[in-house]
Amino acid sequence: MAETPGIPEPTLDEQIAAYQREFQDLDPQVEKIVSALSRLNRRMNVAYSRQTSALGISNAEWEVLKALVLSGAPYRMGPSELAKRLGLTPAAMTHRIDRMVTEGLVTRERDESNRVRVIVELTVEGREKWLEAMRLATVFEEDLLQDLSPEERTALGDVLTRLLRRVEHAQPDAGGRLTDLD
Repeated sequence: MAETPGIPEPTLDEQIAAYQREFQDLDPQVEKIVSALSRLNRRMNVAYSRQTSALGISNAEWEVLKALVLSGAPYRMGPSELAKRLGLTPAAMTHRIDRMVTEGLVTRERDESNRVRVIVELTVEGREKWLEAMRLATVFEEDLLQDLSPEERTALGDVLTRLLRRVEHAQPDAGGRLTDLD
């Protein structure tokens, strides 16, 4: 349920009551967990978008920076590898890389050992943007989890990882997006 400006989103309990009214087979415990995760994910994405926007990059660009950092030094990948990692079409990846080259976040060069292959590499400026985004995200995430004890954080991490593994097993092709959203 998307929020309309000026009209507050129903509480989880109100949402579940409405669902139960319309669909009696609903398990309220399951629905509360799934709805809470969905709302949390949506709100976290908004918070991250605000942070990356304040740094002058989009979430889409952040994803590319993150993929390059995760690849390890020297932070290089081919565009097709990046597209697969992010669940994008090659055309969408090309568009994203074009923007990032213009902004100085990455370079795109021909591979000297294979002139057909193109390599995308993180620039110093791109790495600095990634580091600053990580600093902002760390503050946000620590604040988000401040009320949980170390034991609760461990337990929550374990439970969410188990849920993630189940989804990944059931939907192995759902790691990325099927179309570009930016």
